[in-house]
Amino acid sequence: MPDFKLATVGGGCFWCTEALFQEVIGVDKVVSGYSGGNAPGKPTYREVCSGRTGHAEVVQITFDPERISYKEILIIFMSTHDPTTLNRQGADVGTQYRSVIYYHDEDQRQIAESVVEELRPYFDQPIVTEISALDIFYEAEDYHQDYYRNNSSQGYCNYVITPKLHKLRQLFQDKLKS
Repeated sequence: MPDFKLATVGGGCFWCTEALFQEVIGVDKVVSGYSGGNAPGKPTYREVCSGRTGHAEVVQITFDPERISYKEILIIFMSTHDPTTLNRQGADVGTQYRSVIYYHDEDQRQIAESVVEELRPYFDQPIVTEISALDIFYEAEDYHQDYYRNNSSQGYCNYVITPKLHKLRQLFQDKLKS
């Protein structure tokens, strides 16, 4: 049985990030949720969307490091959203949509910092991705899980997520499930 590891990242709407990582070889599970805030108790989607909880929309990725490394996960993450826009991804605006990597241990922190440095030259603007220790991960409501798979014909999915999946397939074809 694999010795699974966790990665927790936020790149705007968690529906997008979840859909991308569900396609990646070595990823066992992707759970949408919230992290990084200071509101007491488990937040709701409505509370997080208000921007007052401090939480970001994130996904927690369970992966097999024998099949995909944490570094590869972060490279895919950084390449499939805009890490140069502060508190924004496309039309989604607010701290809940910030670009963030929540590390689970010191090794992940060091890898995250090195990936950001390695990718800096590929962006015209400075990378603003937050790198912070994971405190608590709150799983989002059930209707947010597998959102793209369950709602792929919905307008937002067609307009925002489907193009991201096309980009993923162009950039990382060798890392994707068939």
